[in-house]
Amino acid sequence: MHIMEGFLPWQWCLFWYVVSIPIVVYGILKIKKITENKPEAKPLLAVSGAFMFVLSSLKLPSVTGSCSHPTGNGLGAILFGPAVTAVLASIVLIFQALLLAHGGITTLGANIFSMGIIGPLAAWLIYKGSKKVGISITIAVFMAAFFGDLLTYITTAIQISLAFPLPTFGEAFSKFMVIFAYTQVPLAIAEGLLTVIIWDYILKLRPDILKDLNIIKSIPREGGK
Repeated sequence: MHIMEGFLPWQWCLFWYVVSIPIVVYGILKIKKITENKPEAKPLLAVSGAFMFVLSSLKLPSVTGSCSHPTGNGLGAILFGPAVTAVLASIVLIFQALLLAHGGITTLGANIFSMGIIGPLAAWLIYKGSKKVGISITIAVFMAAFFGDLLTYITTAIQISLAFPLPTFGEAFSKFMVIFAYTQVPLAIAEGLLTVIIWDYILKLRPDILKDLNIIKSIPREGGK
């Protein structure tokens, strides 16, 4: 699902860099503030980044001969918000491009925008909205991770279709959506379930940090809300 090195025209590579860089810079400032005011949150930052790196490195064959993979961006978005997750995704994507030939440097801006900005933003909004209407935290976490994955994929399909609108943008978008749909939806479900498991573990292990980050209102007695 990462857009590979050299695939996009240079104009689009530049455009996505210009769009993504300000958000990443803002995320860096947020991380600096978090680590200064809440140094105990540093392990969660590391866990969020590692979770994203491992999951998004798992390339699985698609029925079309392409590949799909989880994104891991929902956890970071829930814990720290989309801007911080954009920074984590940037670090992950740079390492994957340089060490795993997964993605690329010219397409880094585009991949950051899809996996580090839009996906986490969707996950964060869905998590916050679900909590506001009284949905249980477990379902909220699942839905955030599920839609964070899918919106990453949809954004990538839009990016490729904008660069190659052949014969039209709509037809190109439909084609790229179909390429990944058969494998990406099950992967999104699996990612949602795995994120819930990791969330429950964090909730049981360090609910005090979650409370300090205003993610939960009170420390649960037995892993509830």
